Amino acid sequence: MEYVDWIEKEIFITLNAFSMFHGIKPFKSGAIIKLTKDTENTYDPEAIACEMRYFGRVGYVANSVSTVAKGCMSAGRVYDKIEDGYFAQVKFITKSEAIAKILTMDEYLEELENPESDIHYLSD
Repeated sequence: MEYVDWIEKEIFITLNAFSMFHGIKPFKSGAIIKLTKDTENTYDPEAIACEMRYFGRVGYVANSVSTVAKGCMSAGRVYDKIEDGYFAQVKFITKSEAIAKILTMDEYLEELENPESDIHYLSD
């Protein structure tokens, strides 16, 4: 996998649509999330699915004005800037959403150096 470092600043995304999967329970601060474009999503052509170790698909990156938390980018703004297999790390959790930061190249490489990181189990 090629991890192109397009991120020059901190980019936060809102994760939601949990009720379809496991709810908010799988999320904890520091958890690694794999981002995958869901090209078969009939409701949203810019859908980005979120996957976690042990749980599989846990939700989606928010893509609506009413669901994107203030200060976060929507799936539509991120969709063309990432490749499948990019990763994010959960930073904050509320009752209905999680906020994650997309990893920069340096952060990704740092995670790879950690043999305990979930990144090893989520990589193709």
